[in-house]
Amino acid sequence: MKFWLKSENKPAFEFARLSTKHYSKSFYISAKMLPKETRWATYALYGFCRYADNLIDNPRSRSVEELLEEVKFVKWELGRAYKTGESEHPIIQSFIIVAKKYDIPIKYPLELIEGVQMDIQKSRYESYDELHLFAYRVAGVVGLMMTHVLGYKDERAFEYAEKLGIAMQLTNILRDIQEDKNMDRIYLPLQELRTFGLSEDDIFNENMSEKMHQFMEFQVNRAHAYYDEANKGILMLERKSQFAIYSSSKIYHGILRKIEARGLNPFEGRVFVPQIKKIGILIQQIIKTRLVPSFIKTSQFSNKKYKFAKNTV
Repeated sequence: MKFWLKSENKPAFEFARLSTKHYSKSFYISAKMLPKETRWATYALYGFCRYADNLIDNPRSRSVEELLEEVKFVKWELGRAYKTGESEHPIIQSFIIVAKKYDIPIKYPLELIEGVQMDIQKSRYESYDELHLFAYRVAGVVGLMMTHVLGYKDERAFEYAEKLGIAMQLTNILRDIQEDKNMDRIYLPLQELRTFGLSEDDIFNENMSEKMHQFMEFQVNRAHAYYDEANKGILMLERKSQFAIYSSSKIYHGILRKIEARGLNPFEGRVFVPQIKKIGILIQQIIKTRLVPSFIKTSQFSNKKYKFAKNTV
């Protein structure tokens, strides 16, 4: 019997499916187009990642100390689950079945939990190296785990999957600058702010100066460079799964382009890609990857090339 249909597993996988549907309608639609086994594995993986994210995104009325205790328990339960292959935790139960089936190393979910802990304890990032570590933990490792589930034809797919996760996290940060500063959080590297003649006050006072424009241009171009690098690896995935990652990349890259379209001003509210456009992108990529595979070109996502910048301004 299929792993998601076994009586002892079915409630946990159904919970993961409903969690996916509730928190990300566009991702849920994309996942439904995957082969059945991959689809249910994806629900379990997304459910675990969403649960981990919600520890900080939805802190309830808990103190920092209480949140850290909760994170500590999740790490402990993950360790036991990897040893025994089972768990009664409603999210870890389905995740561990998938992790064992697809050989997802424990270091990846543990890195994700470390990223959550990092987010609980830090509200500023002094250097890009610090921010890159955070982005790797909360997003890069998600790409690595997804690669195990989606299947790959070349080991190099993992390198590119990590870069796509980081590209998406950098996009989230640039999209949410205003929301984050309203919660006294700045994810932008402070060293780079100072290099452009800016300070935290420029963020908190929403000072959209020429210096801020130049700073934002640098940040956006770095994210573009990650997308350009990451997209090279999508063809290394199994063909049946490529459409899902092409779609995710194009949708998130679209957010970045919307930031550019409004003059790189991060203080005019959150930008987003309309749901109908997301569905259109998804359908387009299904047609291109499943029906007309020869049409796919790795350059289709970007006509402009950006220098890959990591540690330098």
